[in-house]
Amino acid sequence: MFASSKLLVPLAVAAGVLAASPAEQVASLKSAPTQNDRIKILDQDSDFVFNFFNATPAKGAGGSSFSATVSNFPVLVNNGLAMTIGFLEPCGMNTPHTHPRATEMLYVVNGTLTTGMIAENGARFVFNQIETGSAQVFLQGSIHYQQNELCDPVMFVAALNSEDPGVESIAQRYFGLPPDVVAASLGDVGVENVAWIESQIPDNFALGRQECLDRCGIKREGQLSNQRQPRVSGNALPNQMASMTSMSTWPASSTKVYGSAGASSTSTHNSRDPSQQTANVLGALADDSDAATGAGGISNTVLIALCAVVGVMGLGYVVIGAVYIAGRRKQSRANRFYVRPEMAGRARVPTDEKYDS
Repeated sequence: MFASSKLLVPLAVAAGVLAASPAEQVASLKSAPTQNDRIKILDQDSDFVFNFFNATPAKGAGGSSFSATVSNFPVLVNNGLAMTIGFLEPCGMNTPHTHPRATEMLYVVNGTLTTGMIAENGARFVFNQIETGSAQVFLQGSIHYQQNELCDPVMFVAALNSEDPGVESIAQRYFGLPPDVVAASLGDVGVENVAWIESQIPDNFALGRQECLDRCGIKREGQLSNQRQPRVSGNALPNQMASMTSMSTWPASSTKVYGSAGASSTSTHNSRDPSQQTANVLGALADDSDAATGAGGISNTVLIALCAVVGVMGLGYVVIGAVYIAGRRKQSRANRFYVRPEMAGRARVPTDEKYDS
């Protein structure tokens, strides 16, 4: 009995090591005082090998990527290294993002990628076309993107100098701020417009420029929008305010929606559907008329109608004047060839008949 219990102890320890989650293993590696101690924790040779295609991919309509970071590859602890393999579909884009804790060096395996980077305020925009066999550095914290401009897939490999580089997608995070803050920073475009734009932001990786899509015969459809910023009371959208009691009331002026002509309304959001845009305009006119009636004044709708009537009357006067001028010109041409009765039948040029005999 004693011998069997002594045997069970190392088996239990071994089972505990095998059952340890990556997070537990990372914690052990971070607390290990020396590299030798970390190698003892990583007691399987396979602990030093990472299969990218067994990793959970980040996927979108425009491509996918597989990353090795400290979260899924514990051997990277204290080694300042991470790596990503990416595949961009035809016209796919790795949308603008940053790595808050790492500089990136991206290598193009096949095809061509167009890239852009802005490092910070005041820095110039860096734009490149990276051919097969070339690489580009994206500075730590810079906003950057990559797009496949071809009608064939492109593969890239990116190395980052942090085991925990982090990724911050610019569009999702920016529009995840309080809608009135975003609206004000964009020139007071209205929180409803902000909410509508935020709802349209596709997951990374996304379909890229329309020119490429047209050239390659690809339709912009089937893009998910699941990477949007979670909402709490501090950044709630207007339609969520009722269910978030701690949310302060939005200013009335911040909920307006602007159409193409700059007129405002209180519709839920702008729509690319022309019929919806027409409904929004008509609704705005109706609201304007009701508001003016309640205030005892003249609405903008009535003023527009009056201007239209005056314009039609003015056009009528122009037409009448044109007809009158045309009649006068015709009469003037007729009078130009008038012949007096006593001269009728006579030749206008003297003849030489008396000299012919």
